[in-house]
Amino acid sequence: MHSSHGLPTEAADPRYQEIDTLSVAEIARLMNQADQEVPLAVRKTLGQIIPAIEAASDRMAHGGRLIYVGAGTPGRIGVLDASEIPPTFSTRGKVLGIIAGGPEAIVNATEGAEDDEAAGAAAMDEADVGRNDSVLGVAASGRTPFVIGAVRRARERGALGIGLSCNPETPLSSTADHGIEVIVGPEIVRGSTRLKAGTAQKLVLNMFSTISMIRLGKTYGNFMVDVQASNEKLRRRAQNIVLEITGSALDEAQQALEATDYSVPAAVVMLKTGLGAAQARQALDRSGGRLRDALKALETAG
Repeated sequence: MHSSHGLPTEAADPRYQEIDTLSVAEIARLMNQADQEVPLAVRKTLGQIIPAIEAASDRMAHGGRLIYVGAGTPGRIGVLDASEIPPTFSTRGKVLGIIAGGPEAIVNATEGAEDDEAAGAAAMDEADVGRNDSVLGVAASGRTPFVIGAVRRARERGALGIGLSCNPETPLSSTADHGIEVIVGPEIVRGSTRLKAGTAQKLVLNMFSTISMIRLGKTYGNFMVDVQASNEKLRRRAQNIVLEITGSALDEAQQALEATDYSVPAAVVMLKTGLGAAQARQALDRSGGRLRDALKALETAG
C-alpha cells in the first residue's frame, strides 16, 4: 500500500492553519464555507454516480441487494443509511450496511479491523453475496484493505462492485466495476475525513438508496406510499397520503387503511377503484407492488 502522503484528503489547507486561535463564530463560518464545496464536488461526479446507480437498481429489480461496506466513518454512514430504509420504504433486507469490526465498531473504534483484506472478503462470503447483488465499498482514502478485499470478493462471486472514495485514481476504483471519486480536497482538521468526505459519502448513499427505491416503485409521485406505519406519527402520515392521492373523506381513508393493515397502496387502490381489500392487494401483487402500474392496469381493464 502507498503511504497516505500526497492524498488530497490528507493534505494541509493553509486557510485553516491557525483555527485553534479563532473564535467559535470564525470557525463555524469556515466550516460552513468548506461544507458548501461538497455538493458541488458531488455534482461534478454525477457522470460516475448515475451509471453505477442504474446498474445497481437493475440488479435490485431482479431481487438483488445493495450492500454498503466500509470501515470507521464510511462504515457507520453505510449502516445508518441502510437502517433507515425499512421504516421509510417497508423493505427489509434490500439495503445492508457491513462495517469492519462488526456491530461493535458502530459505537467503538476497532483499530486494525480496516487493515484486514481477508476479513473484507470473508464478510462477502458470510453475506452470501450473489450475482444480483451490488456491493458499494466506501473509503475516503480509496485504499482501505478491508473494503478493497470486500469489493474484489464480491466481484469474484458475480456481484456488481462499486467503489466510492474522495481521492483520484484510487486502488478501490480500479478494483470496482464502477469507480466514483468525489474530490472534496483537504479537511478543516487535517485528515479528519468524517467532515467533508463523510458528508459527500452521505449525499451519494442517499442517492443510491433513494433512487433505487423509487425505481422499485416504492413511491407514487413523491409520496412515500410504502411507509411502514409503525407509530402514531407514521399512521397520520399514511392517512394524509391517502387523503391527498384519493381526495376521499377522512373516515373513508381511515376505514380503507384499517382494512389493509395500514397499507397505503392497497388503501389507495380500494378508494380509487371500489375494490375490496383482498382484490386491491391482488392487483398490487400483479403489478409487483407498484401503485401507479396497478392503477393503470385496473383502468385499462375497466
